[in-house]
Amino acid sequence: MLRIEELEAVLPAMTRWRVPGGRGVDWAALEAALGTALPSDFRALAEAYPVLVVDDFLAVSLPRPGNEAGWASARREDEILQDLYEMGDTEDYVPYPRPGGLVSWASSYAGDDFFWRTGPADPDAWPVVVRGDNGDWSEFPVGVVEFLAGVYGRTIDVPGMPRNFPADQPEVLGLTD
Repeated sequence: MLRIEELEAVLPAMTRWRVPGGRGVDWAALEAALGTALPSDFRALAEAYPVLVVDDFLAVSLPRPGNEAGWASARREDEILQDLYEMGDTEDYVPYPRPGGLVSWASSYAGDDFFWRTGPADPDAWPVVVRGDNGDWSEFPVGVVEFLAGVYGRTIDVPGMPRNFPADQPEVLGLTD
């Protein structure tokens, strides 16, 4: 599992948003509300950064201290994913909290959605799943930080993304708490 510093090396524009000393997310409350632990790389990213918007395209949803239950609720009640599932448009994926269900962690302004598949039992082994706005599904056997570093370092290609994704020098906006 990659460390945040490796993502920062690939996406240096994000470092200006790093919160010195951490953000103080109440992980016990968040994970109790969600009903599962979360991957350690995501927890580290969420402690170091607010919500990040990369190149006015990809919004990485990181929980805000004091709104842990709201963040968890939004993941458990993902209406778009539930609708796709009910229409039979999720291939073999199911919404969380079903076993192995998907939990969202990011979306794009073009309609792409980024999830974890909550299986196997160890959250650090959860793969990243992407549903492109074209309806294609792709799975990557990496965590969030490694996925983002791979996408922005151009070692991971996500089918169906716009031709100009990622930009040569992506800008990063941090949505402060």
